[in-house]
Amino acid sequence: MEPSQPTPPTPPPAGGPQPGGWPAPGPYTSPGMPYTPYGQPGMPGAVPYGQPPRRSTNGLAIGSLVSGIVCCLPPLGLILGLVALPQIRKNEQAGKGLAIAGITLSALSCLLLLVGLATGGIGSAWNGFQEGVDEASRSKSPFSLRTGQCFTDESGLEEYTTDVTIVDCARPHDGEATGGFKVTGFDRWPGEDPIDDLAQKRCETINTAYAMDTWAIPKDVWIYYYLPSSKSWRLGDRTVTCAFAAEKKPFSGSVRSDKSTLTLDQSLFLTTVNPIETVTYREPEDDPDEDFAANKAWAGELLEAIDAAHAGLGQHSWSGDATAPVAALRKELATASARWRELAAAADADAYWEAYDGAWDALPEDLGADARRALGLTGTPPAGEGTQA
Repeated sequence: MEPSQPTPPTPPPAGGPQPGGWPAPGPYTSPGMPYTPYGQPGMPGAVPYGQPPRRSTNGLAIGSLVSGIVCCLPPLGLILGLVALPQIRKNEQAGKGLAIAGITLSALSCLLLLVGLATGGIGSAWNGFQEGVDEASRSKSPFSLRTGQCFTDESGLEEYTTDVTIVDCARPHDGEATGGFKVTGFDRWPGEDPIDDLAQKRCETINTAYAMDTWAIPKDVWIYYYLPSSKSWRLGDRTVTCAFAAEKKPFSGSVRSDKSTLTLDQSLFLTTVNPIETVTYREPEDDPDEDFAANKAWAGELLEAIDAAHAGLGQHSWSGDATAPVAALRKELATASARWRELAAAADADAYWEAYDGAWDALPEDLGADARRALGLTGTPPAGEGTQA
């Protein structure tokens, strides 16, 4: 007889109590939904089988790489990379390669920076950058020049220059702006000649007021102006810019000597005496035999300037060392007035020629050089020449 097998105990019903009185755990499901273990497809937040969860990239590693690439702050990129590496290990993040690349590039940039500082290369590069920015900011249209600005003109002072460069007046320059004006009175483009005629008259007045100490103006520096062209006129340009400019080679130093830079005595002396010099340069090109009327009119104009200077110098009380030389100049002007009165009263060309040399000899050649020096003005005419043409 075969031994009998014991009858296995009947398993408790599902969901019934476990030994010890605890119920058996059931599936973690919501009513009406199948049970889906974590990590299986279909469950929110699950990762497919065989694929690990995606790791985030460390932000400091990214910053380190960017700083190393742009080379703007190499120490910052180095620091960010060194801080990022332990964070990546601790938080199991991605970005180790980015941090190492940032550290490498930043270290190289730091090395180059140190070499540049040691050799002066950084300073030279920065100075070059500053000079480039400065030059760009100083490049202007000639019609935007302000009074008192000195400039160079790469075009050689051509008529329709579009760009000039502002420079320090102490440096060699081609010209110095004295002012300007707007052209009015024309409904349409009038042509170059009318504007040129207007510019000659207006700029002569502007330049005379700007550089009253005329003897301080270097030789070969003359009145110059920029005119609007027919094309710029159509775009609304009506500006004439007046200047002093060098015809042959650049000059250094400002020629400005107006009422803002002169003392009262200096300004009064030049305002009184300068008209004599101005009129002497207007002597007609044709001699009296060819145009007697023009020469006689010019002699009368110069006589008026001489008499006005004589009277004007006597109406002011001159201070210091200027008193005696100004009195001496007035005496010379009185003698010159008598001779120029004879010239202006000449009846014909022969009489004009007879009085001509005597009139010039009587006019003070230096127009009061001693008085000018006593007043602190330029005491020597340009190129050592006097007023006689």
